[in-house]
Amino acid sequence: MQQITITQASQHLFDLIEAALNGEEIIITKDNQPAVKLIPVLTVKRRRQPGSAKGMVKMADDFDEPLEDFKDY
Repeated sequence: MQQITITQASQHLFDLIEAALNGEEIIITKDNQPAVKLIPVLTVKRRRQPGSAKGMVKMADDFDEPLEDFKDY
């Protein structure tokens, strides 16, 4: 997270916008107090992380057993 004053932000606006688009959080301060958070409108697309859902999906032991409601078919 980067904190910057309004004066500095006005001088480096292009660079701050590029940093925000690259996922960096920019806080602009006024009178030494946080005033504005600069974030991109569109979410930053993250690269796929293989294995990120490991352990989150569980399959029932009877997954491939016929369903009770369809025994007549």
